[in-house]
Amino acid sequence: METGPSTPVPYIWGLLRLSVGWLTFWGFIDKLFGIGFATPLEGAWLAVASPTVGFLGHATTGPFAPLFQAIAGNPIVDALYMAGLLGVGVAMLLGIGVRIAGYSGALMMLLLWLSVLPKANNPFMDEHIVYLLVFIGLARVLAGRWLGLGKWWISLLSD
Repeated sequence: METGPSTPVPYIWGLLRLSVGWLTFWGFIDKLFGIGFATPLEGAWLAVASPTVGFLGHATTGPFAPLFQAIAGNPIVDALYMAGLLGVGVAMLLGIGVRIAGYSGALMMLLLWLSVLPKANNPFMDEHIVYLLVFIGLARVLAGRWLGLGKWWISLLSD
């Protein structure tokens, strides 16, 4: 299959990057302000609630449940989680630092996947694995070059 500049494949990678960038950035915004989608106002980080306690606190089964329950609500873990959401989201939206953001996003998805083992609906596959694979793909193809500032960013680094 031809994948030169005249084919839509690069733009599909660009749209995937923008999509996961928005999902990640939106997760940060919703947890920060408690807009009411996944996080109610009283659960906002700005309301001094923990962004990790809801998800990790429900990790009650599986081999890693004790670890994830132990770190749920830890202020350092909260700050790292929020910084990860913000950093990965902004990098993916802008198309800069896509390689490190892609691998960081993949690691974040792996950790979230491990926290909810075993799966309720499928023994292995869920959306975290799909996002993990997308993040790795975005990092490998340097998807910031399409529909983003990646070409400019790369030119700054190569000078």
